[in-house]
Amino acid sequence: MSTLSDLLAEHTDLPGEAVDHLQRVVGEWQLLADLSFADVLLWVGVDDIDSRDNVPVLCVAQCRPTTAPTAIPVDMVGATVSPDEHPHVLECLRSKDIVRAGDEITGPRDAIPVRAGEHVIAVLTRDTALNSSRPPSPLEQAYRECADDLCRMISEASFPLPDEKTDVNSSPRAGDGFVRLDTTGIVSYASPNAVSAYHRMGLTTDLSGHDLASVTRALITDPFDSQEVADHIRGALTGVGGHRMEVDARGATVLLRTLALRPRAESVGAVVLVRDVTEVKRRDRALLSKDATIREIHHRVKNNLQTVAALLRMQSRRLENEEARQALSESVRRVTSIALVHDMLSMSVDEEVDLDEVVDRLVPIMVDVGSVSAHIRVVRSGSLGVFAAERATPLVMVLTELVQNAMEHGFDRDAHGTVTVQADRSSKWLDVVVHDDGKGLPPGFSLERSDRLGFQIVRTLVDVELGGSLGVHPGRSGGTDAVLRVPLGRRSGRS
Repeated sequence: MSTLSDLLAEHTDLPGEAVDHLQRVVGEWQLLADLSFADVLLWVGVDDIDSRDNVPVLCVAQCRPTTAPTAIPVDMVGATVSPDEHPHVLECLRSKDIVRAGDEITGPRDAIPVRAGEHVIAVLTRDTALNSSRPPSPLEQAYRECADDLCRMISEASFPLPDEKTDVNSSPRAGDGFVRLDTTGIVSYASPNAVSAYHRMGLTTDLSGHDLASVTRALITDPFDSQEVADHIRGALTGVGGHRMEVDARGATVLLRTLALRPRAESVGAVVLVRDVTEVKRRDRALLSKDATIREIHHRVKNNLQTVAALLRMQSRRLENEEARQALSESVRRVTSIALVHDMLSMSVDEEVDLDEVVDRLVPIMVDVGSVSAHIRVVRSGSLGVFAAERATPLVMVLTELVQNAMEHGFDRDAHGTVTVQADRSSKWLDVVVHDDGKGLPPGFSLERSDRLGFQIVRTLVDVELGGSLGVHPGRSGGTDAVLRVPLGRRSGRS
């Protein structure tokens, strides 16, 4: 099954920041589909739209509403269609503005440009099934007005924001409870489920016409939580990014999420989604216990590896043979790099590792345990990103070996210099260049014929575990470049 990352890696050359933004959009679009009563699809052009007129477009993701019948029963993900089939998509790509389309036969069809910064990187379409001619209910009208505001914000790159992490498993949906606030914080509409959730919290009156921040603060048990929630609700009215909060109120546990509505950079109010999770929390305690157990295992593995590293370090200090001491020091560094990955996993709930943080923590350790000059500094440029645990460990070991090799063999003793780790992540690849401005490669050097243990370890990990490529050659401005390329998405050969 092709994922969004797989399709983007296979058919586009979008930079890593654009891919991350599309992932955030997809993380939010079940809410958008439900509010729109429409199927939501994400399209990208598979060629330069300015080069020719008849450019095919590819559907890379699809979402159906839970609030209405689907307008597109077939699976469109992975399908490449011509502009004749979806002319509003190509028109949106070219005009870089929202395009309204559809008719009495096909139903309403909108195309919304998805911006990341100043660039349109994709198109989001809404296809609505034809329904009866009855006038919309107050709930439908409130939903659609909110959906239109969010679509306008997507086209302006103001939604979703990078600093708000999406949690599709626990975040409230529109159907759980929907509250619309005007610009002063007064409830202009509250869905029946939202009113029920507030009644579970202890509210004895209706929500409409009341200040939601004040009402919520009065119901929450903990005074500090109550003030924080009230501040977040009021903050959404002033354009502060959305927040997710879990609160306890008189025996009930409720999830709240605030969404600022600022189309055209002007506040039109806010939305608060409400979900009663009292019963769900009880059932989830066993799962939370399992997650805690897994994190504890990673913590203990980390502790054991650190103990092994400490023992090796003690043994190396007792040896008089310099070659043996150097071998033990290298072993200390390798064991420590694996321990750091487990340390990160012990604090993670999704078995993912932030490589930037790991590398930044490893650099001082490499300088400490290695026999290198104190005048060599290591700097990182660009972002390595987040990797699954199974790939993070070999990748960290490869980077550690490359940096350590540059520090130890790239410079003469007591020389001054810099080792730079330059990372560039796109939808297809993670490219890393470990550059040193030292003395360069020895005459006749060949990576394939090198008998250094570090290079042998690196070649094995790159070929077998990462499915990537590695090259070592002279730098353009002197020194040495170790060039690592690791495939992402489906190219990696892993699910």
